[in-house]
Amino acid sequence: MSTATEAAPTSAIVEFLQRVGARCEVEFPDGHTLRTAPGPTEFRVVFHSEQAVQTGLSQWAIGKAYIAGELDIDGDMWAVLALRDELAVGMPIADMVKFAATLFLTSPQKANQSAIQDHYTLGDDFYLTFVDQRYRFYSHCLFHDDTETLEEAAEHKLESMWQALGLQPGMRLLDIGGGWGGVAEYCSPRGVHVTSITLVEESAAYIRDLAQRKDLSVDVVLGDFLDFTTDEPFDHVVIYGVIEHIPNYIKFCQQLWRVLKPGGRLYMDASATKEKFAMSPVTRAFTWTGHHTFLCLQQMLQELLFHGFDVVDVRRETHDYELTITHWAQRLEQHRERIIQRWGEKTYRAFRVFLWGGAHAFHTNRLQAYHLVAQRRPDEGPRPGLARRVGGFLASLR
Repeated sequence: MSTATEAAPTSAIVEFLQRVGARCEVEFPDGHTLRTAPGPTEFRVVFHSEQAVQTGLSQWAIGKAYIAGELDIDGDMWAVLALRDELAVGMPIADMVKFAATLFLTSPQKANQSAIQDHYTLGDDFYLTFVDQRYRFYSHCLFHDDTETLEEAAEHKLESMWQALGLQPGMRLLDIGGGWGGVAEYCSPRGVHVTSITLVEESAAYIRDLAQRKDLSVDVVLGDFLDFTTDEPFDHVVIYGVIEHIPNYIKFCQQLWRVLKPGGRLYMDASATKEKFAMSPVTRAFTWTGHHTFLCLQQMLQELLFHGFDVVDVRRETHDYELTITHWAQRLEQHRERIIQRWGEKTYRAFRVFLWGGAHAFHTNRLQAYHLVAQRRPDEGPRPGLARRVGGFLASLR
């Protein structure tokens, strides 16, 4: 085995690893290996071709090469991800243009449908491989302490919602983005009728089958929340990990006000970023395409207040999401062979990057997570138009 000081094929990645002192072993296509720094090795990089050796030095280029199988990265993923601050993001201009077109030139409903279908074409069995097995949430669970199981934390998530909304037998609850029926399975036996709305046909079929098997009081609606109509407003609304697919907060709040009774409450949880639309180019290209956007808390609070809601509670749950997605990443790796056999190597690699990258992002506060509770007022709120919004923005710059 050679050392970092011996001759080796030229590679921007290797030079970078040496410069930052990463404790890594690198293997080249001809079998030549080197260590980039003294001490115990934390991870290993294997180049499978000369083209891979010349991979560009950006998050986008390295992530793309890994997902395509041109290079392997094994070992301590936290040590790998700790290096990304030293790398340029590298999002291709074409992808920036595509995102802008989706956001501004496509109707919210059409963009929602396209993005959801792109992500959920893998089928229920794929996601149920790594999410909790009790209520099957694809958003963060709530841990009373770090030693709890993912399933225990999933139940706490529902307990939190139940208490915050003040749910009682006989009430009607709208569940936006029904997922795999966790809300209905928890609330129906407690006397609350649930209406679950989802854009995904498999999700709708799963909830209907669950309702039949467990005799649940639930209606399932296949469609977009922004188009949803109801003859009778709901007592309360819950939306778990779905606002990321609805970046138009004005339309969302207008619709929310229409479907809720006066005094009715919203319980929302979400992953969040400090700046709206911030996202890794690898995630946007391979996991969440279209206009998927993490919650921008300050903008959501503004629109709720503008549209006739009082903000009752906001709680930071970033550590809970870190724990949740770490459990997911570990379970994904435990089922590696099965996932590759059924869904392919590329799918496994893309989700491995997505889940471990997410865990690290929550740990380092690149991503945050919150739940918020808002209550509908009888009045519609000021609902300022474009002119007043522009005026208010300019005034805020003084």
